[in-house]
Amino acid sequence: MPKYSQRTPMKIKTYQGLKFRPFIECETIRARVEELGAKITEDFKGRNPLLICVLNGAAPFAIDLFRAIDTDAEITFVRLKSYDGMGSTGNVKQVMGLTEDLAGRDVIIVEDIIDTGNTMTKLVADLKAMNPASVSIATLLFKPEALQVKVDPQYVGFSIPKKFIIGYGLDIDGQARNLNDIYVLAEEDA
Repeated sequence: MPKYSQRTPMKIKTYQGLKFRPFIECETIRARVEELGAKITEDFKGRNPLLICVLNGAAPFAIDLFRAIDTDAEITFVRLKSYDGMGSTGNVKQVMGLTEDLAGRDVIIVEDIIDTGNTMTKLVADLKAMNPASVSIATLLFKPEALQVKVDPQYVGFSIPKKFIIGYGLDIDGQARNLNDIYVLAEEDA
């Protein structure tokens, strides 16, 4: 039986010829997700919020966050795409939409990362058109230096510099989502 307290040291990972070094360890992520879950529990006690997970990248964060919330809550999923390779295209395409009635509901958008803010701005506008009671944003990672439009997430796991990262749901062309830790492009550190 594996011992979960003993981890192998994090090492450099290579994807598409690019090297990524350790950035945020899974224990640190887990602790921060628990803190965010406790805050959401406090803020939404007795209100049954609907968490809307933005697929694919936010799935690990959304599930962990959902389990960390200690009040009635529901979860659903929407799929948007604005990335191609390592950069945002600036175009937001909705691939899979919502079927739930949001009228009068407290909604919490769960995103893996907010950088330019374009995807989040479009999603918030689309959701507000459905007349929810409130719309909040929970993001694992936030890059304030990269914002092109104003976005003010209420629940932020980590504010990070404008660097390319992978792991814990974040990918490079579909790869690396399954890493438990978050890695940063090593060349950006030099």
